[in-house]
Amino acid sequence: MAEIEKKIDPAILYAIIAGCVISFISFGFSASFSVFLRPMSEDLGWGREVFSLSLAIQVLMWGVTQPLAGAYADKYGPTQVLAFGAIFAALGFALRAILLDDTMFVLTGFIVGIGTGACSFPVVIVALGKVVEAKQRSFILGLGTAAASAGMFAGAPLATIIMDMLGWGVAIFFVAISFLIILPLLFFISRASEKPKARREQLHTIKAIKIAFSDRSYTLLFFGFFVCGFHVQFIQTHLPAYITDEGLAPIIGAWSLALIGLFNIGGSFLSGWSGHIYSKPKLLAGIYASRAVVITIFILTPLSEASVLVFSAAMGILWLSTVALTTGLVAQTQGLKFLSTLVGLVFFSHQVGGFLGAWLGGRLYDLTGNYEAMWIAAILFGVAATIIHIPIKEQPGKLAQAEIN
Repeated sequence: MAEIEKKIDPAILYAIIAGCVISFISFGFSASFSVFLRPMSEDLGWGREVFSLSLAIQVLMWGVTQPLAGAYADKYGPTQVLAFGAIFAALGFALRAILLDDTMFVLTGFIVGIGTGACSFPVVIVALGKVVEAKQRSFILGLGTAAASAGMFAGAPLATIIMDMLGWGVAIFFVAISFLIILPLLFFISRASEKPKARREQLHTIKAIKIAFSDRSYTLLFFGFFVCGFHVQFIQTHLPAYITDEGLAPIIGAWSLALIGLFNIGGSFLSGWSGHIYSKPKLLAGIYASRAVVITIFILTPLSEASVLVFSAAMGILWLSTVALTTGLVAQTQGLKFLSTLVGLVFFSHQVGGFLGAWLGGRLYDLTGNYEAMWIAAILFGVAATIIHIPIKEQPGKLAQAEIN
């Protein structure tokens, strides 16, 4: 951090710190909300599909909101987008503690998804990536992602402890209130954010999107990130319940998510550092191949506390290490002018995969009583993503070239 401080002026340094705190809050509790699945479903007499569908809708709406929030941030700056998201997310989580009808609970997924999509860590890290030099960008993207992972490390056990002491209703209100902490931090983001400058030849956003999708590298990133969303959301939503189903204590499920978050701090830093030294596409292919191997070993090994902790640590290293590399490749191949929009679209693909992972996991569990088919699908998707990322090129595409010229 000392090296960054020497090279970046104080306003940007404070914005980086504030952005990391926002990433910590916005991702931490939303990523670990699955610890509420089993206790709420049992207390309220729901099948697991009710909770899973609400989370799946949340993930999907995050994906729908992300490119819209990105387009607004590209045009007017990120501050208003993040403020709207924080308030909307707080409202949505508060309603989850109040509306105990199963249909209404499912519908809260729309509100929470819009809120978390608008104040999500991708919006934050893209904003930070735009105000630092190109050679620092990969590290800063990794830093913001690591902060989000730290939130996940803290969120799962903290929510579980509050739930055990005061009940899940109070714990959900705690999650809701935490989002309001984001609002005063936006002062530092707004000071550092540069207002987008008007240019003589304005390229329309829709046309820019069409040009981006004509670049094979961007299209492959779009479809490859679908797999990341499937993996992350299936495991994030259903791993704690899977662990408890197999006879282990609920706190082991909470600590499994916490351990994923903890090790992902290192994984995010490592991917951010590696991204400006080694080939990003090859690193991404290696990450997805490693996920397939780790999941295969996990489901073939008898479940125990030790196997859960080893699996969580291994998956943690691979968890969001894709984010800095994928975002960095979008910036490298498509330029900065429409970066928030184009990263938002890639995250939309991620969240569509996440919707499938969260909802289908609950659906198949209610039909079959186990998660076997989902684990197999996760392995096959990992192999597919490995193949998808190999042909990606790191050369600037038409959008990036137009920006340089």
